[in-house]
Amino acid sequence: MSPLFTPVRLGALNLRNAIVMSPMTRSRAGAQDEPTDLHVEYYRQRAGAGLIVTEGVQPSPDGKGYCRTPGIYSPAQIKGWRRVAEAVHAEGGLVVMQLMHCGRVASRLNKPDGSDIVAPSAVTAKAEIYAEGHGLVPVDPPRALSTDEVVQVVQDYRQAALNARAAGMDGVELHCSSGYLPMQFLSSNTNLRDDRYGGSAENRIRFVMECLTAMGEAIGFDRVGLRVCPGFGYNDIDDADPAETYGLLFDRASALGLAYLHLVRRSFPKVDNFALTRAHWRGPLILNNELDGASAAQALRDGLADAVSFGRPFIGNPDLVERLRRGLPLSGYDQGRVYTPGPQGYIDYPAAT
Repeated sequence: MSPLFTPVRLGALNLRNAIVMSPMTRSRAGAQDEPTDLHVEYYRQRAGAGLIVTEGVQPSPDGKGYCRTPGIYSPAQIKGWRRVAEAVHAEGGLVVMQLMHCGRVASRLNKPDGSDIVAPSAVTAKAEIYAEGHGLVPVDPPRALSTDEVVQVVQDYRQAALNARAAGMDGVELHCSSGYLPMQFLSSNTNLRDDRYGGSAENRIRFVMECLTAMGEAIGFDRVGLRVCPGFGYNDIDDADPAETYGLLFDRASALGLAYLHLVRRSFPKVDNFALTRAHWRGPLILNNELDGASAAQALRDGLADAVSFGRPFIGNPDLVERLRRGLPLSGYDQGRVYTPGPQGYIDYPAAT
């Protein structure tokens, strides 16, 4: 049997196969940033994966950056996610929630009233973001968090993890890539702080370590994952020495007993992030990025990872696991409807016959 279809254990998570659905923003949340019937059906259709990682979910109103993204801080949101979890579990699947605080990558046009745009330092990203009814707009300048406020954001993550479990999720994943708040703390060009959260690599990893610790103490470290892509420059991120920063982070995080590290494998001018991970991470590893069935299976055979994740192939192939099992061709997807409201391009892709 291909190792893709062999059960695997990641912390407290017993996957029936080694295929993970990667988190993907799909921008279908309701008026209160809650999951809807569309989400329930979307995730149910894809529950053949050994593990689903949801789209990024904001832990607080301040964490929202993009339009129509869901949260996990209100009763309506928790209720909506409970229906998603129940649907996935009814199909025999597992689902963890990715927690995504966008930090400075945000437009006020997308954010709820009373929320703020915050970051480690008041450094505006050279980036654009889509805003409903306005198209692409420059991101807005952020406000630097005070030391006490950083502590509160850590508690927001802790409460979000508790809320995710209350909604029936099997765990959570900390989104620490793509230039969002945790990566902003890690990176030297976005973290200019002079308190205990800035300066040295030791200090710049502190926020991420405190979030992981708070969430792990709340719901169990073996139900907490970490998503990273060291060296990734998306959303105007540029760390002077990502090998030092992430090598230290992996050394420290390895000691926590997390469920997994979810690596977007890339080689950049400053760092080969897969080689860095192999040198410093001790624990279960999910490997992501530009894999197909053959290369994913080979990675597992070679012991390069414990599981593999697919993102875009799951959009047009809700039955991706079965297609890989049967050697069936994969369908494409409508790129123009990846982020548009409504069912089209979301839940209307058919399974293979």
